[in-house]
Amino acid sequence: MIPTNGVCQNLTLSVIGHDIMETQMIDSLGYVKTHKNFSLLSSQIDTLQKKLVSIGFLENEASKIERENDSTFLVKIHLKKKYNTIYIYYNKNILDLKLLNLISSQVFSDYFILPIDQVEESLRFINSKISNKGYPFSKLKLSNIEIANEGVLKATLILNLENQIRKINNVTIKGYDKFPKSFLKHYLHIKPGQIFDLNLVKRKTEPLNSLRFAKQIKSPEVLFTKDSTSLYIYIEKTKSNTFDGFLGFGTDEKTNALDFNGYLNLNLVNNLNYGESFSLQYKSTQNSQKLFQADLGMPYFLNTPIGIDLQLHIFKQDSSFNIVNQSVKAHYQINPKHKIYTGIKTVESNNLQNTTSISSISDYKSNYLTFAYLYTNPQYNQLLFPLNSSLHLETGLGKRKNASSTQKQTQLNINVFKILNFNQTNSLYLRLNGFSLISENYFENELSRFGGINSIRGFDENSIAATSYAFLNSEYRLQLSSNLYIHTIMDVASFENKIIDLNEKLFAYGLGLGVLSNTGLLKLNYANGKSSSQKFKFSNSQVHISFTANF
Repeated sequence: MIPTNGVCQNLTLSVIGHDIMETQMIDSLGYVKTHKNFSLLSSQIDTLQKKLVSIGFLENEASKIERENDSTFLVKIHLKKKYNTIYIYYNKNILDLKLLNLISSQVFSDYFILPIDQVEESLRFINSKISNKGYPFSKLKLSNIEIANEGVLKATLILNLENQIRKINNVTIKGYDKFPKSFLKHYLHIKPGQIFDLNLVKRKTEPLNSLRFAKQIKSPEVLFTKDSTSLYIYIEKTKSNTFDGFLGFGTDEKTNALDFNGYLNLNLVNNLNYGESFSLQYKSTQNSQKLFQADLGMPYFLNTPIGIDLQLHIFKQDSSFNIVNQSVKAHYQINPKHKIYTGIKTVESNNLQNTTSISSISDYKSNYLTFAYLYTNPQYNQLLFPLNSSLHLETGLGKRKNASSTQKQTQLNINVFKILNFNQTNSLYLRLNGFSLISENYFENELSRFGGINSIRGFDENSIAATSYAFLNSEYRLQLSSNLYIHTIMDVASFENKIIDLNEKLFAYGLGLGVLSNTGLLKLNYANGKSSSQKFKFSNSQVHISFTANF
């Protein structure tokens, strides 16, 4: 009597073939020999026979299980004849030849040829492709299996679609009911009426995790009824507003006016549940510079694929000059990673000097037609570094007018960065930023300014004026935990100021750390900056502190 379970000890299974060659073939497939009970042992024999069928031994036959002793059982399997090839006949009105060419190199008008050991995988592939075309309940099977000749079978492929093509009838957002519907249509490209393909839907919803104001909390689900297909997407609203800065004020000794110092950086995202963004930036630095900037972004304006971006930028250099920069752009989101822009920009600057002896500062007005491209590549489930790479290219074509002349000008901007991940804790961050103003002549008050924590570290904020520049930031990062990392600082820059005929190289070295908490991200950098003509001095070091609070 064969036991139904093993009580005291494991059971051992031994399988042999009809001869030595068959036994070697069985052993090459590999099978589990030790089992906790007889039921698992018996199931292993069925699994082994299915493996033999899949490689061409369709007629293999197993003997009854023989008990050799208390814990060892023997089974004999006669492999019999091996079939290597199968001719599968199909209905060309149902199956596409292009699909069959993906699995077979021998496809004819009414049949195709496959090796026996590829049949199961090939049928599974065909079924998945048909399912992706809106038939999630499609079934494939081989019927009328016959022997064609020596080692060759033939069969008929039966496809059962069961019902008409399935399309998405409605889409329901769960968890964040006020999620902007325009993002569902234009950002994810999911809408009712599309052919249902669950794998495609899952790929389309992945970019949700790169949105600043929402994230996907679990995979999409689908509810089928007789006449409809309902898709459920699970989204959670996230904290997307940020704030950092400090503000001080006092009385100007010369004018007795109230003077504000410090900086303010406020970013508001999706507070109206339209995906909109608003940012406000104010800086008053030690070198008597004041900057005010406001940006408003309205994606998918009036539920169209087009978004609108507005910017106001005001810059004042002590009592020398001020610059007012205004721009309006329209953008189109090609897909979650790619975006293109076009717009207009106007710049107006005034000489605040009581005298005109400084010829390099002049009143002027400029108008530009701008074109831009933005690429972003997120890395999901990375809290400290949510973006793996980004590329922003922008050009402006326009004219500058002043009291004496009109001058054609071109502006070029590039900002690109990439994180090279060596493993989970070590990475290299590289960023290249460049600007160039192409003109026959230049004014001091139209130059671009850089320096500080967001450009080349180790220098005062916006302390370097240039007609063109390029700088490279590099950091070797060591992530100590999911919310803490340390890094090196190695920055290099080259800039040109054609007004004073200056061409200089800059270098910065240092260390930094970043700490992410529930309240925000703290960055602390210590960097020493020098030009190529200067000697290294510790007194030139700068400490850059940034804390961005989330709310």
